[in-house]
Amino acid sequence: MKFNKDTKIGELLEAAPEKAEILMEAGMHCLGCPASQAETLEEACEVHGIDVDELMNKINEEK
Repeated sequence: MKFNKDTKIGELLEAAPEKAEILMEAGMHCLGCPASQAETLEEACEVHGIDVDELMNKINEEK
């Protein structure tokens, strides 16, 4: 499954809980926060000063 910048963190974690490790490594340590569940990946990257395109590449890498 491919994800995009508009994917909400809650949707990502529900569909692919293993991606939480990538978000944590990028500096998003508030994944359990109810507010973060409704944020898009792009919004979260803005708040945390993370390059959204780089993060999207990591999330969508085939393993």
